[in-house]
Amino acid sequence: MKNNRLFKILYYILEKGKVTANELSDKFEVSVRTIYRDIDSISSTGIPIYTTQGKSGGIEIAKEFVLNKSLLTENEKKTDTGST
Repeated sequence: MKNNRLFKILYYILEKGKVTANELSDKFEVSVRTIYRDIDSISSTGIPIYTTQGKSGGIEIAKEFVLNKSLLTENEKKTDTGST
């Protein structure tokens, strides 16, 4: 289940651009602390994800990063970010 959530978080951030931890927490119905642990897990895979503090801060993935969809299963390609 955690891996599924990590994928959904990654996909959601790629779709939205910059998001907040609170937004992700609400979206995926987990604590903000869990979101930060998930962000650390995503980062440890080599995906260039980072956080910035402040009023206009948030969680982003480097603009140069592109998810190679050939690495995804058919199920993952069809995953709707609207469901958790």
